[in-house]
Amino acid sequence: MDHSHFSLADDLERMLATQSSRRQSLRWLLASAAAVPLASCGGGGSADAGTTASASPAASGTTTTATTGTCAVIPEETGGPYPGDGTNSNGNGVANALALTGIVRSDIRTSVAPGSATAAGIVTTLKLQIVNTGASCASAAGTAVYLWHCDRDGNYSMYASGLTNENYLRGVQEADATGTVTFTTIFPGCYSGRMPHVHFEVYPSLAKATSAANRVKTSQFTFPLATLNEAYATSAYSTSSRNLATMSYATDNVFSDGTSLQMASVSGDPVNGYVVTMTIGVAL
Repeated sequence: MDHSHFSLADDLERMLATQSSRRQSLRWLLASAAAVPLASCGGGGSADAGTTASASPAASGTTTTATTGTCAVIPEETGGPYPGDGTNSNGNGVANALALTGIVRSDIRTSVAPGSATAAGIVTTLKLQIVNTGASCASAAGTAVYLWHCDRDGNYSMYASGLTNENYLRGVQEADATGTVTFTTIFPGCYSGRMPHVHFEVYPSLAKATSAANRVKTSQFTFPLATLNEAYATSAYSTSSRNLATMSYATDNVFSDGTSLQMASVSGDPVNGYVVTMTIGVAL
């Protein structure tokens, strides 16, 4: 699958539409840091203090960082060209994983019907806690998360050549009483043009996670560089290793203005697998 065509178009659109507003938001946050201490909701660093305007709706494509109360709303990001949420098409028509029977699941390594393939790679557990920034970061129990990412070769199910009937590495989960969703997956690969990342959409409830029109947040998160280098040193991720060597967070059009709210924490190793944890602030 040639990602460069889709990624370039998507990246140029995002750069023109969002980089200015997101950097402005960061400047406001930095300006307020000295006045009001703020505990980060991100998985890998501290957030800046202050209160800015609310984050824009998911459909707008803007990239702002909003803070409310005691924690920060994760930046709004593009769903990219491969969302599979019914908002665009593949070679077979509208690509909509949300309409598939069995898509509500914890283990997303194997496709549900009409697919049957299983994605190979380093077993990885994703534990994301959704918190409501509008309620002092209380756990957002009952919300739902639709999550997707590329396979170890950098291809997306439902879109890549030979994978349009597959839907692995995509799934929906309802948050438990602690606001946590858990997915069993494989460590994502790295394709040319983007730092490794995971896409997700947050919905107010599982019942509403059947239509992209109901999403309240679309964003992405990434992983520490040390983890990426460790995972990609394995032979199965050799293509990802070569691609990663040509990029950095500083040159990535999503993460170039900061990763403090989008950097996950990772434990484990390539042999025994990884556990990825992150707290995600959403205004509900």
